[in-house]
Amino acid sequence: MAGKQEFVEISRVQGDLHASIVKSHLESEGIPVLLKYESAGRVFGLTVDGLGEVRVLVPQDLAEEAKRIIEPRDEGGGEE
Repeated sequence: MAGKQEFVEISRVQGDLHASIVKSHLESEGIPVLLKYESAGRVFGLTVDGLGEVRVLVPQDLAEEAKRIIEPRDEGGGEE
């Protein structure tokens, strides 16, 4: 299928640092990432009331895989 790929939101994180960590993790797994910032928070460096919120977007066909990658591993059934 040719054409523009649709990106969908898989997560919202607080602040540039957390967003950069999530982006790097996903990209290291081969998943392209777009970060969408709330503009006022980015310009003024504010992180209260949702102003530092960053939306993490990935291609729609990779969304489920990306969610699995960034989910916290609470169950201890992961890699050993």
